[in-house]
Amino acid sequence: MNEAPAYNSSYILGISLISALGGYLFGFDFAVIAGALPFLQQQFGLTVYWEGFATGSLALGAILGCIVAGSVSERYGRRPGLLLAAAIFGISSIAMALAPDRNAFIAFRFVAGIGVGMASMLSPVYIAEIAPAHLRGRMVAINQLTVVIGILVTNLVNYSLRNHGDDAWRWMFGLGAVPSLFFVIGAFFLPESPRWLAMVGRTEQAAKVLGKIGNRAYMEEGLGKIRESMGGSSAKGGTPRASYADLFKKAMLPVVLTGIVLAVFQQLCGINVVFNYTPKIFQSVGVSQDGQLLQTIFIGGINLLFTIAAMLLVDKLGRKPLMLIGAGGLAVLYIVVAVMLGKGSPDVAWFLLAAIGIYAMTLAPVTWVLISEIFPNQIRSQASTVAVLCLWAAYFVLVFTFPILFEKFKDYTFYIYSAICFAGLAFTWLKVRETKGKTLEEIGDVFSVH
Repeated sequence: MNEAPAYNSSYILGISLISALGGYLFGFDFAVIAGALPFLQQQFGLTVYWEGFATGSLALGAILGCIVAGSVSERYGRRPGLLLAAAIFGISSIAMALAPDRNAFIAFRFVAGIGVGMASMLSPVYIAEIAPAHLRGRMVAINQLTVVIGILVTNLVNYSLRNHGDDAWRWMFGLGAVPSLFFVIGAFFLPESPRWLAMVGRTEQAAKVLGKIGNRAYMEEGLGKIRESMGGSSAKGGTPRASYADLFKKAMLPVVLTGIVLAVFQQLCGINVVFNYTPKIFQSVGVSQDGQLLQTIFIGGINLLFTIAAMLLVDKLGRKPLMLIGAGGLAVLYIVVAVMLGKGSPDVAWFLLAAIGIYAMTLAPVTWVLISEIFPNQIRSQASTVAVLCLWAAYFVLVFTFPILFEKFKDYTFYIYSAICFAGLAFTWLKVRETKGKTLEEIGDVFSVH
């Protein structure tokens, strides 16, 4: 009787947590600017333009980071890419803390964005390539959980430092070096992705890594499926490195476009304007400054609670149902939000919190799970690079345009986001296929055209 595959769950969890530290640092750099901006405005005399550019420079750096991550991870492996991202996080945190002027600070924040972009692509891809099929959604969702924890912890640290003088902002940024150091140390102990090892012909090393993740039956089954997905070429010295032109071939284009649309939709669905412009939104309905700050705490708590719920559901309920719930739920809630804003009602807070909860449980983690798993092994690095690059570009468009739209259209802005969500609902229903419980190789066959 053949031995059934078995798994080393504690080992899988450990390496997933280490690689997900990239998500924590992503959350740190995303959130730290909010608490630091009042100090930066005084320190460097920031105008509205420079305030926006200082904030958005992170996204611009992240776009470059996606390109760097794709090149590094394809040529040298996923683990070296994670190590480089960790080093960039640490160096940029200290550099921002010591920035002598506005231009230097923005340049260093741009560099921090490179680390954010690298981690946002590599951490979920690495976890997806390490985790067995039945655990993959939950393990990749750990990355989103660490992003949320990073945001919440950073907000609490910023709040505790608010009365520490004019240089409090330097401590806010400088403290990012602490988790960065843990990330660097932890990344040294990570194994390389077995799928990348097999792809470059290092089959024996791939087998050893798979043997640590599970028993011999799992190792043999996993290696066989990897070889099959590559046409057996991993045993002949490695597959030829895919190019970005390969993404546009008939067999690959449908899945690549699906990944890009999902990535762009996750941002253009509009929820990040609630995170980034909470005071502006609540000020428009007459909420006091203390009330605005209280809402940010509620938003952080709801975000964390429902991200945990997502981890419990993603491998049980499935990816597609959660995406449909997220798109449909936000589409309806935004209509209610628009009506409440039009009436100037502070009760809009309840519906914005509901929107945060739905997003945190659905589109936020599940999009990253899908991006990390739907692409075939041969093009995963390149396709993930393009998808996440488009995600960051969409984020920049969203946060740049919201103040303009809100100034001109006020509450009607949320009708625009509702329409986008209805479009996302239709796309998910028609084009996204369920991936729950399937190996990465099986998913590649489902999404590709042969």
